[in-house]
Amino acid sequence: MTITTRPSDATDEKLLTQWLSQDGVLRWFPLTDLREIEDAARIWISYAQLGAVLTALYDGLPCGIANLYIQPFKKLSHQCLFAIIVDEAYRGKGVGTKLLSDLIDLAKNKFQIELLHLEVYEGNPAIGLYRKFGFTEYGKQEHFIKENGNYISKLFMQKRLVYGGS
Repeated sequence: MTITTRPSDATDEKLLTQWLSQDGVLRWFPLTDLREIEDAARIWISYAQLGAVLTALYDGLPCGIANLYIQPFKKLSHQCLFAIIVDEAYRGKGVGTKLLSDLIDLAKNKFQIELLHLEVYEGNPAIGLYRKFGFTEYGKQEHFIKENGNYISKLFMQKRLVYGGS
């Protein structure tokens, strides 16, 4: 078993759309139908033009994608939101760990990101992965999603990649 990553390209948009469409995935994303999934995948993959999207490969087969939402504004360019998804068939095999590790390296070394942050729904199993990498919760939005009469809160987590400065 070998897990690697490579820069993503436009051809990965179809895979991302498939992974976002897998049963249960939309529980963790604010999307509701194929139109929204396709729109989100198009936006996500558009960051590949900047070299800010990575595709994970498990024994050479694409199995996950992570991206940095690089800020175009200088005053915001030190921080970045990211997103990550792993094909359900490859979860629990180290793919998320490899993707997140390489994404953090990319953020620090290519984009000089100082603060990496994410938004995740309460109860998402990936929270353990984020904590393992040193992400800490800095806020919570109660009742963020209302689905079938049930509310789900959104957690805000961050990790400082560069220490010091003002």
